Amino acid sequence: MASLLSTTLNITARLAPGLAGPRAFALFVRPLGRARLRPEEAEVMARAERGRMVVHGTAVTTYRWGDGDRPVLIVHGWSSRASRLAGFVEALRAQGRTVIAFDAPGHGESDGRASTILDYRAIIGRLHAEHGDFSAVVAHSFGVLATFSMLHDGIRVDRVVGIGGVAQFDYLVERFRAGLNLGEGVGRALRTHVERRLFPGDLEVWQRLDARRPFPGMRAPILLVHDTQDDVIDPAQSRVIAAAYGPQARLIETSGLGHRRILADPDVIATAVDFALSEPEREPAPATAPATVRRV
Repeated sequence: MASLLSTTLNITARLAPGLAGPRAFALFVRPLGRARLRPEEAEVMARAERGRMVVHGTAVTTYRWGDGDRPVLIVHGWSSRASRLAGFVEALRAQGRTVIAFDAPGHGESDGRASTILDYRAIIGRLHAEHGDFSAVVAHSFGVLATFSMLHDGIRVDRVVGIGGVAQFDYLVERFRAGLNLGEGVGRALRTHVERRLFPGDLEVWQRLDARRPFPGMRAPILLVHDTQDDVIDPAQSRVIAAAYGPQARLIETSGLGHRRILADPDVIATAVDFALSEPEREPAPATAPATVRRV
């Protein structure tokens, strides 16, 4: 099937360049199936207070555990769902913290079949308007890029935890192109359509959707965790964020956990939650070289 799609899009780019962008975009914004709730996640999710909001015409499911102020925000990745971070929710609740999360359109219990970074930004913005500033954000994969985009928009947070994160929106476009063996022409057409469809008139969209570019006002300490054997998102994506933010960021690299199992690793969860909840005076010194949480 992927081979057929690749061939079709590559031919379209040669014969009808104007159609290649929209057709590639339709695939680009569609999750690879809808992730299902796992048995080990069910108990945590059953304790959540569910809400619904409509974002860009699509009904979205939100979750809340606790009723305190300055909650911790959970942001899931692409083709995933909030429940994949149930271990973090449980650990945060054990410390008495309020946690909020959501399923993006086309994910989990939310409606729709497609999603974009604009949806993530809109949902996070609505949750911020409802709950106020977040004490911390724990994000995974695409959710890391969405989090930095949110911070660029002026939403304040005390601490940021990014796990297996994406640094550049442009990286996702190139990864999509290469993953489907699409030609450079399709890649250019997709970039052009993204600009016109999602960010009309924005001449700096690729620069703004780049977590490697620190911006004024972003002073929150950052913890980045990435597995060296992640075959979905290149570990270099977290490394460039860490390099860009210098002593403000700490990078931890694991081995053997991959892109998804890292979310269930107890050592990763404990380290991330401890960082998210630590006070400034308890904050560990930034690592000058990647550390290892656990090797399996």
